[in-house]
Amino acid sequence: MKILLTGDSITDMCRQQDAALPVFSYGSGYAFFVAGELTRRFPGKYEIFNRGIGGNRSVDLYARLERDCLALRPDLVSVLIGVNDLWHGLSGAGISPAKYERIYRAFLSETREALPDVKFMILQPFVLDGSATRENREYFSGISAYAEIAEKLAAEFSAAFVPLQKAFDEVAEKYGAENWLYDGVHPAVAGAKLISEKWLEAFYGMGCKA
Repeated sequence: MKILLTGDSITDMCRQQDAALPVFSYGSGYAFFVAGELTRRFPGKYEIFNRGIGGNRSVDLYARLERDCLALRPDLVSVLIGVNDLWHGLSGAGISPAKYERIYRAFLSETREALPDVKFMILQPFVLDGSATRENREYFSGISAYAEIAEKLAAEFSAAFVPLQKAFDEVAEKYGAENWLYDGVHPAVAGAKLISEKWLEAFYGMGCKA
């Protein structure tokens, strides 16, 4: 079974794009923990690809649909995208919620058209208070619109949905945001582990075991 993890820097997390060994291609984020768990429990069953690219918005993800998704012919496509669609609006390069929905739907539709049996997992975009978000706290509250669209599309495409905002809010309230997202956007080690745990919970909920 081929599993594709794609999205922005939260998935990328400094992966080596031309790594000679798979271990270096997973990066240092949740993809690394997901790969570690699945290859430990089910040796040889899963082939895992990380195709996250830092700075990507929904339009960038769609632009590389053929190269970084369809060409791999994955059985499961896991997507986390949205924070840059909002964040880049501060520099005039954002993607509105309406356009985000159109582009995201096109990505999913064209993937399913090419791969009729593909399964989807959609991760909810999220933010916390941090160095990258604090000065524009009210602006970043707009992530809720993108999160709602991600959940809507998950239902539309019968995808597993991974809610993350509430999970981060709860741990940040108890232990502080920086332990989980070091700048309010990007995961620290604990944050990456939290995402991987929620990812695996959804994965096993889909019946994807040995």
